[in-house]
Amino acid sequence: MTLLEFTAKFGNEEVCREYLFGKRFSEGIVCPKCGGRTYHKISTRGLYQCKECRFQVSCTAGTILHKTHLPLTKWFVAMFLVATDKRGSSATYLVKELGVPYKTAWYLLHRLRSAMGQRDSEYVLSDVVEMDDSYFSGGPKTGKRGRGTGKTKVIAAVSKDDKGKPKYLKRKVVPNLKGKTIGKFAASAIAEKSRIQTDAYSSYRKPLAEKYNHGFEVFDKDSGALHWVHKAIGNAVACERNTSRGTC
Repeated sequence: MTLLEFTAKFGNEEVCREYLFGKRFSEGIVCPKCGGRTYHKISTRGLYQCKECRFQVSCTAGTILHKTHLPLTKWFVAMFLVATDKRGSSATYLVKELGVPYKTAWYLLHRLRSAMGQRDSEYVLSDVVEMDDSYFSGGPKTGKRGRGTGKTKVIAAVSKDDKGKPKYLKRKVVPNLKGKTIGKFAASAIAEKSRIQTDAYSSYRKPLAEKYNHGFEVFDKDSGALHWVHKAIGNAVACERNTSRGTC
């Protein structure tokens, strides 16, 4: 969906509220106070009131939009931008696109990233998974490059659907790239018996051979191997670079 299509679909408060209602109460509202299932809508306030005890329920209560004073249309556009911008959306970017103060944009971005982080912790990758490691700025300078660098080390993995397209991403900052560390990451992030694709780095072999179908090859940047995990790492590095410049 393009931004134009998205804004056409979610172009007013009522549509956004009804969408949230459908997602939160797909089986109908159950009053948290009396257990009643019948209600009527208070359109002027965006609330739903129980007909039994008159308790009022909001479709944003208990979510990242709880008690927000910002229009839902702007929240929705912010979600779209954060989810689709390959460079990593920044608060400065949201200021420009949404026409809100920097403090508001920062608050939006913080809430959205927090929610995405919680979501990421609730699932594991499965089926075919690309896996690789990288590093970010920070950490002591050792004079070494590549996997021997003193920079912050990160392991990333991307699961793919049956058409080879990316589905989900997992990544984690780790103290080192030893086999034991890689094994712990895989155990927490990837379902057993999944097919894992990596380069030929020796630390991958033993921990991934035990519970996974591990395939590896000497990496050739022109082969297209590990395309999606490298793309995900590249996007993260770009966002990290923007953060260091104060634009992310």
